[in-house]
Amino acid sequence: MTFSYWMLIVTLAVAAFSVRVLGLFAGDAIKSSRVSWMLDDLPGLIVVSLVASSLAGQPIGTWIAAAVALAVAYCTNHVILTMCIGVTVYGVLIWSGV
Repeated sequence: MTFSYWMLIVTLAVAAFSVRVLGLFAGDAIKSSRVSWMLDDLPGLIVVSLVASSLAGQPIGTWIAAAVALAVAYCTNHVILTMCIGVTVYGVLIWSGV
């Protein structure tokens, strides 16, 4: 390997390490700030936004299965059961032609 390849590897390694270290410092600064309470709901908001964007433009069967999965999640608070029932409802709806 030539010198330019080694320099590229070293540069990328330093950049990757720097991003991680800066993320640690930024995370500590955000956790100790006065707006840190907003981060408590961030994981749930990310999941909701991913689900909402994936449902856009889907047929009605997908929306019904998502609504059933939401109801199961709300009632049971059990992730595996929610996934199993949601997939089963989706499969039944697709199989029945909805």
